[in-house]
Amino acid sequence: MTVNKSKNLISLLFGLLFLLIVSVFLLDLIFGSVNIPFKKVFAILFGGDVKNSWNYIVLNFRLPKALTAIFVGAGLSVTGLMMQTLFRNPLAGPYVLGISSGASLGVALMVMASAIVPVLFGTISAFLGSWALVAAAVAGASLVFFLVALASIRISDSVSLLIIGIMFGSITGAVVNILQYFSDPEQIQSFIVWTFGSLAGVTWNEMQVMGPIVFMGLIMAFLLIKPMDALLLGENYARGVGISVNKTRIAVIISTALIAGTLTAFTGPIAFIGVAIPHIARAIFRTASHKVLMPAVVLIGSAIMLICDIFSQLPGNQNTLPINSVTALFGGPVVIWVIMRSRNVKASFGG
Repeated sequence: MTVNKSKNLISLLFGLLFLLIVSVFLLDLIFGSVNIPFKKVFAILFGGDVKNSWNYIVLNFRLPKALTAIFVGAGLSVTGLMMQTLFRNPLAGPYVLGISSGASLGVALMVMASAIVPVLFGTISAFLGSWALVAAAVAGASLVFFLVALASIRISDSVSLLIIGIMFGSITGAVVNILQYFSDPEQIQSFIVWTFGSLAGVTWNEMQVMGPIVFMGLIMAFLLIKPMDALLLGENYARGVGISVNKTRIAVIISTALIAGTLTAFTGPIAFIGVAIPHIARAIFRTASHKVLMPAVVLIGSAIMLICDIFSQLPGNQNTLPINSVTALFGGPVVIWVIMRSRNVKASFGG
């Protein structure tokens, strides 16, 4: 009876989360600097006759932005959950391996090094056009991923790998600081604006690239549910039940690189989501099982990212807040509350 009640409760929670996502998704399409009535939004989505300006705003701006919010919320939450399990660290997140720092380095080189090496970076920027920053971020993230992957092959200790990832992040951060020191104020401002994060810059053409890669990374993450559950009880236990810890670690790193690296390239680094959502999921579902937590963080992350996007729009106002600021202001108190109400955070990791 108790098991059936638990399953029923989990099913109810999943149903409520799905309804929440649908609700906030529609609200995200409705709210913005231009007031579009609820019925008109529905008419636009189902091919009704609506004036062209509203049709363009919803289909070419708000809809891809809302879908991007779902990809970001789901992707960063899943990678954050995997990182916390792999390193058994409640503060680990999708960017802990330095992948975000690598993407930032790529963008910094494209934006700020053009004054130092104008022929090279100017030519690249002119050739790639609007894809220049995305390509630079992908290149930077891929470089760090390659280095971390090489380190993971030679190092069997996850804690040492975590330290190496942090060091890679520090090194790339130092290079970015040097570039900023020698750059013009306009170039520095352009780079800083990118670091604020934005969901609004992803077009339908870019979505056709971002979406499949993130989706592939998510599928890979869900295939790792069983070995991730084994890792909760320690690497020795995982090896004892036939799980290859090294292969699992490499698979987790590849999945995280695909998701976090791609999302950072298209939206900039977005804080809080990857660290906080796994804690919120554990608090709501009261389980450490990845069979429950994986879909839970996808739903919770998507819903909260959509809510943050609604708040960032300042409905009825022409101004837009940086999404990074909204996620931090919204999520910081939530993380503190989750940790304060939990007597033992380690219990969430099977400890």
